[in-house]
Amino acid sequence: MALLAVCPQVRCPMISVFRNFAKSKWAVGLLVVLGLSLLVTGAQMDVFSGLGSQNVISAGERSVSRTQFRSDFESVRANVQQQAGRPVTIEDMVAENIHVRFLEEQTQRLGFMDWAWKAGIRPGQELVVKQIREIPAFFNQVTGQFSQEQYEQALAAQNMTPERLERDFRDQYIQTHYGSAVFAGSRMPRIYGALLAGQALETRDGRWFTVTQSMAGTAGTPTDAQLTAFLNENAAQLRRPEFRIASVVLFNDAPNAAPPAIPEARIQERFEFREAALSKPATRSFITLTVPTREAAQKITAALRAGQTPAQAGAAANVQPATQTDVPQSAVADPAIGAAVFALAPGAVSDPIQARVGFAVAQLTGITPAQSATLESAREAIIQELREEDAKAAVFSRVEAYEKARTEGKTLTAAAQQVGARIVQLPPVTKEGRLPDGQPMNAPPQILEQTYALTKGAESDVIDAGQGQYFALRLDEVTPAALPTLADVRAPLAQEWTNRENARLLAAKAEQLAGQVRGGQDIAAVAASAGATLTNRTRVGQNPQVQQELGQGVLQGLFGQGKGQVFSAPGANATFVIGRVDAVRPAAPAEAAPIAEQVRGRLAEEWVTAAVMASIKAAAARSRATNDPALAREALGLAPLPEGDAAAASPATPAPAA
Repeated sequence: MALLAVCPQVRCPMISVFRNFAKSKWAVGLLVVLGLSLLVTGAQMDVFSGLGSQNVISAGERSVSRTQFRSDFESVRANVQQQAGRPVTIEDMVAENIHVRFLEEQTQRLGFMDWAWKAGIRPGQELVVKQIREIPAFFNQVTGQFSQEQYEQALAAQNMTPERLERDFRDQYIQTHYGSAVFAGSRMPRIYGALLAGQALETRDGRWFTVTQSMAGTAGTPTDAQLTAFLNENAAQLRRPEFRIASVVLFNDAPNAAPPAIPEARIQERFEFREAALSKPATRSFITLTVPTREAAQKITAALRAGQTPAQAGAAANVQPATQTDVPQSAVADPAIGAAVFALAPGAVSDPIQARVGFAVAQLTGITPAQSATLESAREAIIQELREEDAKAAVFSRVEAYEKARTEGKTLTAAAQQVGARIVQLPPVTKEGRLPDGQPMNAPPQILEQTYALTKGAESDVIDAGQGQYFALRLDEVTPAALPTLADVRAPLAQEWTNRENARLLAAKAEQLAGQVRGGQDIAAVAASAGATLTNRTRVGQNPQVQQELGQGVLQGLFGQGKGQVFSAPGANATFVIGRVDAVRPAAPAEAAPIAEQVRGRLAEEWVTAAVMASIKAAAARSRATNDPALAREALGLAPLPEGDAAAASPATPAPAA
């Protein structure tokens, strides 16, 4: 632009050339070609498809990509599976609307974090490093030192990066510090605690009587028509799920089979091969102090040889001694230190050692000599190792022979018998992996998947279940989901029908008697007419002892109504309680004051929780946190919503405002 501004004589001719070309027949021809190409390629040349946010969640400078959202949701699915004790698919979670709740929660959280960071709530890096260095999985078990390599490997195994972990720790600090600040600045008014204390210590006077089933009458024997109607009313609860029975070909030996004998020559050969690995190397216990200069290291050497302890010598040089116990030379991180330590006599102090970083001084505190392995000490471990290898080889050999037999046209049963494999028929199981008694089936998940992937009579190929286990499967029986017949459930169904009818009669009788009391009749006279005994109590309080003595129904009735009102509530053992509140006595101030102060703290915690949640929503709104439900479904591998539903759903749903 600067060149054009300085040299207008260059710019003007170029503009003229463009104008002249636009008026020429070549420009018209070029536009025709472009138009035809757009007609031919259509939507494939949508140059605008890459524009706009491609993130599932966006909040200021923070965002969640489709890959990250899928990974986070898989972590949630793993937790749900662990709690449920059975496999859970993404479709199962979508049916429960878990993906929508997770999307909204993550949107609010991300928006709050963006706001908090911009507001200046930023934990120092040293806090994050300190928390990382407190995790045992990141430390070398031999040296006891933090291992950067082990740290990165452990995170990679969890599909986590160091940057993501450090960010998560920072976010945890932000949430903790923010919540602590809100709690520290909150103080509930005393009147709140006083209201609860007054309610808790309030006492009441009342009268009541119990209505039993004998007073209300009992239901007769149900007819087939009544039972059939009752069965249809409860079809959803009584419908039996689909069950499938499968036969599984197992290629390993039976659990009770005698283990084969291992020749002595093989045991001896394996021992000779692994003797060095089975032997325990010599180890050393020592203390090291590392300083930047040789002069400082020489002072530490002199101090240690003069009788000072490592702690004293380290304090003078402002360094902390590092202790290592029973470490082989190969496990010492710095080869120079390892060579020097293993050359020392017990209690000796080394000269300054040129280490990888600075200079080190080592003091030897203990020596453990090497221990050579013997054939007898290692015999059982070697035999077990050889048996496991033979078992895996036998399984693999049977699998190869079985697949060859199947290729030749043999049936699953014939092929299994030919290679010496076992066929085990599994019990009936549902798609969720439940047995008829409701217990989970203890089997690899691949077996359940194949059981519900085959049609009746179909046979699977050999499937690798991992850890050297293989199986093949044939689906034997399919019992469709269906309602049980009346003959199958007559007795329990009749009992449930009778219970329901008795409860209806009891409730109707109780409502009739309660209506008489509400209509102005004396409660004592109504109780006498029903043949019930009237109970009269004063100063009834709310505490576990009274609840156990009088029952939950009486207590709820007395404290759920005002003075002069009538209550009717279910009692214990299929009964109803009809009563009247005669008086309400307020709590004594001297007794309520201490409880009010105790309750105040609990109320403050609940209030702070609500305040923090409201703050998170408000912060997310301030950060303009949004999410895209369509991209979230795409990230989870779900089909797009129908056009009507998609129109109803916003393409970028904002986080709810406070």
